[in-house]
Amino acid sequence: MDILLASGNAHKLREMSAVFPKHRLLTPTDFGIEAFSPTEDAPNFHGNALIKARALHAAVLMRQGRGTAVPPILADDSGICVDALNGSPGIFSARYGSDREHAPRNDAERTALLLQDLSAVTEPTKRSAYYVCAMVLLWCPERFYCVQETWVGRITFSPSTGTGGFGYDPVFFLPDQPTAE
Repeated sequence: MDILLASGNAHKLREMSAVFPKHRLLTPTDFGIEAFSPTEDAPNFHGNALIKARALHAAVLMRQGRGTAVPPILADDSGICVDALNGSPGIFSARYGSDREHAPRNDAERTALLLQDLSAVTEPTKRSAYYVCAMVLLWCPERFYCVQETWVGRITFSPSTGTGGFGYDPVFFLPDQPTAE
């Protein structure tokens, strides 16, 4: 089955293709939509994922015509919430610090800003945080599935030197998970 991914992010396309290996994932550019960037103004992650899915559905119909069969659309919104920062960056994770004079331009700069903002929090147990990922699978604007999950951890004092992560991954520590017996 074809699934339309509500993103032009190449990393996300690779990641989602690995999650759905039996399906062909398409992007907005496959439908001639070059600049897909809807305004994410919902107060929560699942609301923003739904905005993206509905906006892409409407864009495909506008581009291809009202009678077009639109494949199911997969959209997500995710971010990190830090308890000591009252849940920030939260839904603004990708834009964290954009309102500051020297706004961060990339993941490494946003991560450095997060560490700077937490510098007064010196007790590791007070640096609790959680990742949130909300996903929507939309069939049409009124018919969709929405799931949301969280991963609880804490923010480290400096970035890890590992590879393969992105965003805030270098400073997000997951405690050992209990194993099933």
